[in-house]
Formats: sequence, structure tokens, C-alpha cells
Amino acid sequence: MKEYGKAVRDVLSKNGCYFTRHGKGDHDRWYSPITNRTITVDGAIPSRHMANEVLKQAGLKKQF
Repeated sequence: MKEYGKAVRDVLSKNGCYFTRHGKGDHDRWYSPITNRTITVDGAIPSRHMANEVLKQAGLKKQF
């Protein structure tokens, strides 16, 4: 099974989003200057659908 966590974080970083703090469990909080909001990124993203949803919340286009 493919894991999208690192790839999603790389895309977020390349588009100006940045890590703000660790959340509960294996979740991290990231800030998106595109949408001007904080989003939650799971430590393990098991599906491309979840990966694309994180990008959507950050104001980015689907990439997976």
C-alpha cells in the first residue's frame, strides 16, 4: 500500500505552507497562506483521496 504523507508535506512546503505545531496523536498542524487557515495533516495518509483532500483544504489542486 502506498503512503502519501511525505509527498503531501513536500507539496505543501513547495507551495508556501508551513508546519506550525504537533497536534494530537500523529497529526500535525500546518498553516496555508493561500486559504489563510490552519489545516490538520495526518501522520500516515493511506489513500490518494485523503491526500487530495488535504491539498484541497490548503487551497491547492489535486496532484495524486
